Amino acid sequence: MTFSILSAAASGEGATPAWAMLAYLVAGVFFILALRGLSSPATSRSGNRNGMIGMAIAVGTTLIMHGTNLVEIGIAIGIGAILGVTIARRIAMTAMPELVAGFHSLVGLAAVVVGLAAWLNPGAFGILVPGDQIDLAGLPIREVINPVSRIELGLGIAIGAITFSGSIIAFLKLSGRMGGSPIMLPGRHVINLGTLVAILGLIALYTISPDGGAGEGWMILAIAVLAFIIGFLLIIPIGGADMPVVVSMLNSYSGWAAAAMGFTLGNSAMIITGALVGSSGAILSYIMCRAMNRSFISVIAGGFGAAPEAGGAGGAREQRPYKQGSAEDAAYMLEQAESVIIIPGYGMAVAQAQHALREMGDKLKEKGVTVKYAIHPVAGRMPGHMNVLLAEASVPYDEVFELEDINSEFAQCDVAFIIGANDVVNPAAKTDKSSPIYGMPVFDVDKAKQVFFIKRSMGGVGYAGVDNDVFYMNQTVMLLADAKKMVEEIVKSLD
Repeated sequence: MTFSILSAAASGEGATPAWAMLAYLVAGVFFILALRGLSSPATSRSGNRNGMIGMAIAVGTTLIMHGTNLVEIGIAIGIGAILGVTIARRIAMTAMPELVAGFHSLVGLAAVVVGLAAWLNPGAFGILVPGDQIDLAGLPIREVINPVSRIELGLGIAIGAITFSGSIIAFLKLSGRMGGSPIMLPGRHVINLGTLVAILGLIALYTISPDGGAGEGWMILAIAVLAFIIGFLLIIPIGGADMPVVVSMLNSYSGWAAAAMGFTLGNSAMIITGALVGSSGAILSYIMCRAMNRSFISVIAGGFGAAPEAGGAGGAREQRPYKQGSAEDAAYMLEQAESVIIIPGYGMAVAQAQHALREMGDKLKEKGVTVKYAIHPVAGRMPGHMNVLLAEASVPYDEVFELEDINSEFAQCDVAFIIGANDVVNPAAKTDKSSPIYGMPVFDVDKAKQVFFIKRSMGGVGYAGVDNDVFYMNQTVMLLADAKKMVEEIVKSLD
């Protein structure tokens, strides 16, 4: 939402008409309704619809107010629409997390570009005020940028640049183009703190400078460069297990960047939308940190306190005995069970097995088996990833449960059916203090009477890069195959 308004927003000259303020207010109400709807899979469609309506009102109002170059704006919107539709139609659900990170980078870049445009041509944005120097007639010799607008420009460019470079690193990690393990630089906290202090110092210096225009350009450029650097430094120390929090946090940054630019442009819709996106992203990040037993400050500060030697991503794995089963074995035990809890993970998304999984659940329910789906807050690569996939497969909402609502039921369930999940069921999070996932709440699948674990091979580990003791438990049967093919074979066996 923020990127569309950033692209459509124009000059802030003159007072905003009353009808435009009312239209922006209505758009803001629709954005609030959108966030409320997106809080639940059952109302997500209406939430998206409300967001689209609000965006149409906001962009339409902006175009009517400042549409002096409708041809150029129309061409830009057309190009963006073609790119957006093309990407949306081609993107796979497994690539959705990196797509979100990529779009966040565009929002940050848009904030930087708008900020630089306002600095280079402040008159077009209505942010000039008379300077202190006057001529003999008592008139100001030249105009300078409003000091308040300088603060807004500096913050908007800084937050936007951090969002851009941080989102690029998140995109590379989520897409597999960069390793998911934390990259710990020596003295990173001192470097990060020093860079942040330098950015704030430059913003303060730019605010009080007598010129405030092109003559002080080195300050603005230095702010942008330092912010690009710190965005990079903040994300590379964060490991794969914490990437869902990073995605939601970058979403929050993009909102604050848009809000800061909204003040510069005098655009109420940008301020409202940016504040909503920024606050909701921050709240979501905080909730996810609590769900993972992570420190909110440590994550946003770039993996503060993470141990470079934690985990076993690069170490040799011990060869341990395990039980391997077949689809027929799983089908027999599943249909004999009274209750089955299914735990989906990113492997299910990769195999696109959600439809076959829902069919398996329907077959079991026909045989009188109670079927529930357990969703971990950080399953997949972004918040709500598994909920979206299950909703796509028409899994009933009342069968999907969050960790805190279902974890106590594993001790009574007959079968825990794990498909493509790993870190979220790893007991090392409770027992191994050297593990990068230590302290993260996980599903108590080790308490289930029987565990079936679908994964491609025993050679792979979870995104955090650590082995899983669940593979080797007495009650665990490993189903080593492509998740979709294995579930389809189980469905055939159930018939």
